[in-house]
Amino acid sequence: QVQLVESGGGSVQAGGSLRLSCAASRDTYNFACMGWFRQASGKEREGVAGIYSFRHGGGATSYADSVKGRFTISQDKNTVYLQMNSLKPEDTAMYYCAASSHCSTPLNGPYNYWGQGTQVTVSS
Repeated sequence: QVQLVESGGGSVQAGGSLRLSCAASRDTYNFACMGWFRQASGKEREGVAGIYSFRHGGGATSYADSVKGRFTISQDKNTVYLQMNSLKPEDTAMYYCAASSHCSTPLNGPYNYWGQGTQVTVSS
């Protein structure tokens, strides 16, 4: 059983920064991909950022167009991070960490392990 626990969410003004962390119960490098997703109220969940492990894809990253240049995903042995800069009100959502044993791409997954989420609220 894999456990993923997100932290680092909170409330911030537009233009501010937050760093989300996802603590995994297993070595994150053993997964093919790790990703961050978000779901805003009344909207479908969307992929935000994903990373291939070095073992499976050389650490390559993918980002949704809406966050390119502002968000950065990274990982170490047991944690995946999402650095979020220049935050906008439209970034407000519940953010979820996910792990994939067999992903096709870091954003598409499929992902088979999910955390409980951490709320990010950006005010204008």
